[in-house]
Amino acid sequence: MILQITQAATTPTTEELQFSELIFKGGFVMVPIILLSLITIYLAAERFLYIRSVTKGRKDLMTHIKRYLLSGDIKGAKAFAAQENSAVGKIIASGLDHVGKPVKEIESMIELSANIEIAEMEKNTGYLGIIAGIAPMLGFVGTISGIIRIFYEISLSDNISIGIIAGGLYEKMITSGSGLIVGVIAYSAYHLINQRISKFSREMQKDVFEFMRSILSPAS
Repeated sequence: MILQITQAATTPTTEELQFSELIFKGGFVMVPIILLSLITIYLAAERFLYIRSVTKGRKDLMTHIKRYLLSGDIKGAKAFAAQENSAVGKIIASGLDHVGKPVKEIESMIELSANIEIAEMEKNTGYLGIIAGIAPMLGFVGTISGIIRIFYEISLSDNISIGIIAGGLYEKMITSGSGLIVGVIAYSAYHLINQRISKFSREMQKDVFEFMRSILSPAS
C-alpha cells in the first residue's frame, strides 16, 4: 500500500506544456506578433551596432586636429580627420574642407554634415516606435478573439465547462502577454537608441565648438 501511494505521488497528473505549444495556443494573432518580435530584434541589433561603429573614434581627435591647425598644416588635419572614419571625423573633415572661407559657410557645412550623420543614425528607428504601439494592440485583438471563441463554443455546446473556457483563456492571455512583451522591447530599444544619439550629439557639439575656436583663435 505504501508503494502504491509513492507511485501515485511520483506520477505527474498534468503534462508539461512546451513553449512552442504555448505559442500555438495563442491563435492566428500570434503570427504577426512573432513577426514583429523578429523585426524588433533585427532593427535594435542593427542600429546599436551601427551607432557603436560610427561613434567609436579617438577621444583625442580634437587634440591632434588643434595641433595641426596651430602649425598651419591644414592638409595634415584633413588627412588625420579622414582616416578617423567616424561620424565626428567626417563632420570635422567637412569643416576643414572649407577653412579659409567665411565662418558662416564653414558653420553651415558642419551643421549640414552633422544633420546627415544624425539622420543616418536615426534610420529605421521610427519602425520601433510603430511596433511599440502596434504589438500591444494586436495582443488586445487576441484578447477579443479569445473571448469571442469562449462564447461561441458555449453557444454550440450549450454548456459552461472549464475546458471550454480554458481554451479561450489560453488564446486571450498568451496573445495579450506576447503583445505587451514585444511592445516593451520595441519601446525600450527605441528610447535607448535615441539616448545614444543624443549623447553623440552633445559630444559632437563640444568637438565642433573646439574646432571653431581653433580656427578663429589658433593660439588658444
